[in-house]
Amino acid sequence: MASRRTRILIIGSKNFSSWSLRAWLALKAANLPFEERVVLPGTPRGEDDLLSLSPTGLVPCLMEGDLIVWDSLAIIEHVADLFPDLGLWPQDRSARAVARSVSAEMHSGFKTLRDIWPMNFTARGLTEHGSPALERDIARIDAIWRDCRERFGQGGPFLFGQFSAADAMFAPVASRFTTYRGATNDPVIDDYVATLMDMKPMREWAEGAAAEMARAA
Repeated sequence: MASRRTRILIIGSKNFSSWSLRAWLALKAANLPFEERVVLPGTPRGEDDLLSLSPTGLVPCLMEGDLIVWDSLAIIEHVADLFPDLGLWPQDRSARAVARSVSAEMHSGFKTLRDIWPMNFTARGLTEHGSPALERDIARIDAIWRDCRERFGQGGPFLFGQFSAADAMFAPVASRFTTYRGATNDPVIDDYVATLMDMKPMREWAEGAAAEMARAA
């Protein structure tokens, strides 16, 4: 098992890197000690650093001694394997299967949403031209959230009651909805977005994103 001194999470911009947020939030919500190292892609030094640290040259990347784990979902699965008592996946087998399904769908899908509504964590009230494909992505996410909350959410405010990997995977969507969509007057959607955005680790991430943007100004 990795010690607290050897667990290092390589992340990108806190304002823009949705993939970094997922892994970072899972570790924070699980109360696992780790050192974060921010590497900003798009700069010569950042690109060189990433290529020396990450096999793919992408973030996030978790380093535990000689072990390197990359990709948000792989990092979450790795932490869930190491610390099964943390409950990153629901205990109930059916709930766990659905949680893995919606997490994998978020991981591989919703390309239009990603393209048209990129994460901009500190921004509010941005408007971008919509499209039928974007509306389909939004409708599908709304349907996932409603279904999970109705079927599995009785034990708390998250998709499966207590915080899980699925919430970490959808956290950047909550940020996107806050930035571009605003309130919907649908209490299931609005309450879930508020639940994620008001988490202590999400507020900590927001402070880091704001500081990053202030330095860049």
